Amino acid sequence: MRHNIKLTLAVLALVSLIAAAIIMAAPTGQISGTIVDSQTNLPIAGASIAVVGTNRGAVTDSSGNFLIKEIPPGNYTLRITGVGYQTVELKQVTVESGLTLELNNSLTPMSEGLKEKIIVEAQIDIIDKFETSNQTIIIKDRGGRAHEVSYMTDGVTINNPVGGLGQSGANLYLYRREKRNPFPPAHGGTAIVNGKPYDAMFFENYGVNPFVDTEDDHFSTFAVDIDDASYILARAYLERGNLPEKDAVRTEEFVNHFSYNYKAPQEETFAVYLEGSRSPFGQNCQMLRIGIKGKKISEENRKPANLVFVVDISGSMSREDRLGLVKKALKLLVNKLNYDDRVGIVTYGSTGRVHLQPTSIANKERILSAIERLQSGGSTNCDAGLRLAYEMSSRHFDKNKINRIILCSDGVANVGITGADELLKRIKKQADRGITLSAIGFGMGNYNDVLMEKLGNKGNGYYAYVDDIAEARRVFTDNLSGALQVIARDVKIQVDFDPEVVRSYRLLGYENRDVEDNKFRDDNEDGGEVGSGHSVTALYEIKFNKDAHKKQIGKIYIRYKNPETGIVEEINRPIAISIFDRNFAFSSPDYKLAAAAAEFSEIMRESYWAKGSNLGDVLSLASDVYNQTGQNDVLELMNLVTKARQLKQELASNDYQE
Repeated sequence: MRHNIKLTLAVLALVSLIAAAIIMAAPTGQISGTIVDSQTNLPIAGASIAVVGTNRGAVTDSSGNFLIKEIPPGNYTLRITGVGYQTVELKQVTVESGLTLELNNSLTPMSEGLKEKIIVEAQIDIIDKFETSNQTIIIKDRGGRAHEVSYMTDGVTINNPVGGLGQSGANLYLYRREKRNPFPPAHGGTAIVNGKPYDAMFFENYGVNPFVDTEDDHFSTFAVDIDDASYILARAYLERGNLPEKDAVRTEEFVNHFSYNYKAPQEETFAVYLEGSRSPFGQNCQMLRIGIKGKKISEENRKPANLVFVVDISGSMSREDRLGLVKKALKLLVNKLNYDDRVGIVTYGSTGRVHLQPTSIANKERILSAIERLQSGGSTNCDAGLRLAYEMSSRHFDKNKINRIILCSDGVANVGITGADELLKRIKKQADRGITLSAIGFGMGNYNDVLMEKLGNKGNGYYAYVDDIAEARRVFTDNLSGALQVIARDVKIQVDFDPEVVRSYRLLGYENRDVEDNKFRDDNEDGGEVGSGHSVTALYEIKFNKDAHKKQIGKIYIRYKNPETGIVEEINRPIAISIFDRNFAFSSPDYKLAAAAAEFSEIMRESYWAKGSNLGDVLSLASDVYNQTGQNDVLELMNLVTKARQLKQELASNDYQE
């Protein structure tokens, strides 16, 4: 009897295999098409099209196009979903063998009242499966960005070109935070205080620049800032399903995240670019964009570098695999270095320790092995680690080389000297000697943005925040000569507005980079550093006097030190009033992009000057830029604005219901 059952099961299995083979060998059809926004008619990137009940599906590209191949003939239901859009199901879609079915459809933005109910059944760290009212989604998270996360919708494996997890993923993160937070709060307890999405996040409020009357002060003076850590932090918040804290948003870092098409000068240190129009967001004012582009030094001509990696290996660096990401990032950097470069490694937990004496890149495997051996544990004595790093760098200092310390940390110091001011005194002194410091931040929760930004600024290096391996690649490898070799130190900008033409002005951002007007030509006053090929962009909102008839509204001055000679140089350019004659609609895509990035930040930080603005207008402008340029970073901006708008709508809806 048992033998007969086994035989029967074997026969049934064989029949099933033969049937499956016949089905697979049968002629198939395919479905192609385009998905657009029903209100704007713009293409939707990252929309999922699933053939319900099969393992077939696709995701739209940046032009909203998709193609699903090898679909067996038959009638199907297609389910179309997109971030921030209502789900659409198309019934009785007939697929015929050897034919391509063209499908063009639109999605409607999700209304405030429409919600999705999500039930989490497993942990996200390996594989997550959760259900909504109309779909089952499986996410395999490999700890990366869009191209490094696998998505399955109703059994369909898809890729998300936009980045992040979308609305469902956002809610999943919210669920994890509120119901089963895998990382306990850094300061004890089981819940995060004050309704914050993450514990122990330290930011500082620098205020928002007001409009200044030129009859009171016609000079606007500030130190340049090439950092964009604020934008990356905001992205990390939004991709995890939370609005960024308003104090985390610095407008100049949103604007300077993007690469504008400024042409680098051939001979001079800087090229200056000016563009203006009526402001697209400001009330009854003009907008001025000032862009400066530094000369570019090729990787082959870059000076050799003596680098010291200072790695925070305290217990907090084990959260979210922070140290794991640090190790991957440093390996990327090491693999880009030249044979003339040297690397030393210092670590700190409860105490500081020399992990690797300065080693030539000729012994790259030894350096990579030392990085791989890093392990976390203990308290956080940042002061001890920096002391050892400066001692090492001083012993091997070479005035003909780049002498740079690269700090990788979450910025939380709780042993030894823990305040920024005490650390900054030593760092500024060493920077004046020629040993510079860059601060690279890692981690969400138990993170100190205030300390890391100040360390990077005073260290005459830069401050960056790394949220994934793709960002690590951008920071450490995409422009290595720019990251390491400085072309101008203590760079300051002063704009002298003519009171007869300009009634008032407002600088967007740079609040914490303000310089007193009378210290512009004080060469002991700290400015910003600009690396090879780097650019700096600043935006002003300006109100003109009605009876102004002059050809210039003022003049821009740029003052800096030559890093090789120490000689101070100054250049200036007039600002012609004629640049404001162009209609904003006909401005360059770069100009529009800078305006969109600035307004996005102004709304996120709840600026008084953005009270009448809305994210829908920002999204529309960013979409216009994307249609003109097709840039991936603009597509990402669109996605972040969409996430922020949806989160704000949810908060408003919840407030109304309460």
